[in-house]
Amino acid sequence: MQQKWGIRGMAVAPHSLASESALAVLREGGNALEAMIAAAATIAVVYPHMNSIGGDSFWVIHSPGKAMGGIDACGAAAGLATKQWYAERGISSAIPFRGAVAAQQLSKQGLGGKLPLSRLLADAIHYAEAGVPVTFSQSSLTAKKRSELMDIPGFAETFLVDGKAPQVGSIFKQERLAKTLRQISRKGTEA
Repeated sequence: MQQKWGIRGMAVAPHSLASESALAVLREGGNALEAMIAAAATIAVVYPHMNSIGGDSFWVIHSPGKAMGGIDACGAAAGLATKQWYAERGISSAIPFRGAVAAQQLSKQGLGGKLPLSRLLADAIHYAEAGVPVTFSQSSLTAKKRSELMDIPGFAETFLVDGKAPQVGSIFKQERLAKTLRQISRKGTEA
């Protein structure tokens, strides 16, 4: 296995713009978790067919000299799950109930973050407002899933152009997502 080394930080994501968001945060003095929050927010915008801010989020976290931990933010808990049920099984960690957004808040608590949430979401907000070129995978998967998703409220007006999947290379904007991200950046993840 070949080793990969970075001098000024390293970040990997399924879309280059998400990796760039993470690297920018690292170079501004943010820590790895802050870089991940920036990448996760950006990936929801630039890779919308595979990620969202309300989607699942699983984090493995390790700080030098501390035990490895994690965040399992897989959306709403089952209807019968209670804090007591988890406590009886020795699970005392906070249980996020809002997917990736909740994981972002939990990851900042007590982990030495320095940058404000508004900075961590800034790239995602920019790309949602200005738009990003549609990738082949976004166009082809949207076309493939179009018929089964057409009746879901909001799908067509958010992800289709004139009732069809967006063309590769066309500019894809998400103004409602930009508004949501702005709200979160101003009022926090509980907003």
